[in-house]
Amino acid sequence: MNQAESRKRLLVLLISYFGLLVMLAGYSAAYFGYYYPAILRYDTKLYFKGHLLILFFYLVVLFFFSRTYGGLKVGYLKPMEVFGSQVFALLCTNIFSYLQMAMIHGSLIPPLQLFLTFVGQIVFAAFYTYLANRIYRKLFPPRQLLLIYGDRPIEDIQRKFSSRKDKYNIAKCLNVSEGADAILDEIEKGYGGVVLWDISTAVRNKLIKYCYSRSVRIYMMPKIPDVIIKGSEQLHLFDTPIFLTREFTLTVEQRIIKRIIDIVCAAILLVIASPFLLITAIVIKLYDGGPVLYKQIRCTRDAKEFKILKFRSMRVDAEKDGVARLAAKNDSRITPVGKFIRAVRIDELPQLINILKGEMSFIGPRPERPEIIAQYMEEMPEFAFRMKVKAGLAGYAQVYGKYNTTPYDKLKLDLTYIEDYSVWMDIKLMLLTLKILFKAESTEGVDSKQITAMKTDSEEDNN
Repeated sequence: MNQAESRKRLLVLLISYFGLLVMLAGYSAAYFGYYYPAILRYDTKLYFKGHLLILFFYLVVLFFFSRTYGGLKVGYLKPMEVFGSQVFALLCTNIFSYLQMAMIHGSLIPPLQLFLTFVGQIVFAAFYTYLANRIYRKLFPPRQLLLIYGDRPIEDIQRKFSSRKDKYNIAKCLNVSEGADAILDEIEKGYGGVVLWDISTAVRNKLIKYCYSRSVRIYMMPKIPDVIIKGSEQLHLFDTPIFLTREFTLTVEQRIIKRIIDIVCAAILLVIASPFLLITAIVIKLYDGGPVLYKQIRCTRDAKEFKILKFRSMRVDAEKDGVARLAAKNDSRITPVGKFIRAVRIDELPQLINILKGEMSFIGPRPERPEIIAQYMEEMPEFAFRMKVKAGLAGYAQVYGKYNTTPYDKLKLDLTYIEDYSVWMDIKLMLLTLKILFKAESTEGVDSKQITAMKTDSEEDNN
């Protein structure tokens, strides 16, 4: 990265942190203008360091949630995604702060001032996101890219890059059949980066080394072995680097901690969500008199079968022909009640029982039906790799993908989770799952023309 670009990125970083400080200033106004003099001063007399500690705690929590949800990724995410992330981060932080002040006071305190502060912070966040994005686009115009591809069609990857025209522009596409000399000559023309799309490993490795030696940025779509190697452990037993890929995934300690988190969180959520569970069950029953719950055979770790529990969101006769299908856009089988509970993910809540029973975990690859797994494995034998860990209520592929992300890409996302697993990753994905509940594209159905696992219409979860 040259010095000019380093200075630009430093400026963007300062803009992001400036936004945090303004948010802190808004909270400070509410704290010193109302909460401390009117309420907290009578419970605990704080001096300068005490006030500083409370404000520092607010800033740290705000930074944590902003960083986790993407509120600081100006230019990297779309403006509305950055704004939504900031709103969600502010909401979580202000709730934490309110609970902190309530604990100091010993009981609940009036939330109006903090709510008004939150509204003001949202207004600033909207203005700040717009302005910061304008500055970023001024400093960093769309990067001109050279796409190098092999036999696989390029329409899909072109469509994905074209969805971010503010950041990328595929200026030229070049097939590897053009020959090494033509490709290297084209790279030398000074593109802002090279995209390597589904080419042979031998050719790809040569291009990576060539681009790396000339400080050319590379965007590479990984193959499954790349994802597996990415999670390997580096050993220093000898005087040569060694990558170790273990035959097992989670260690004994990780499995124990993961199970404890599952039990505690599932029990707490069941208690909190019990009113919603009861209301949903009543509404489903009153709508058509059919069963409230939908049970379906799914596979978890080592392909072990179990019955997953969900609130029924489709008509009772949704599978009268005995064939399972992906839920399509505007699927007529989905009931009005089902549309709502699917949109807000209430239909998934009964799976907390599966978690308590040990059949599922909070975080892991989503469980698939045995017949769907068999179909996928005809085209992708590696699909079995995702069953090296227990299936999950939410997962890496759900957070970073969409409902209609292709199975091959979902597999790579799930393998990224399995190979890079840590307890912190589970906690982070739990927090990010809260955010995707508000993203419509995370639940959108599959278009009738979309190809998923095979060259025919794929069949998957329909409820």
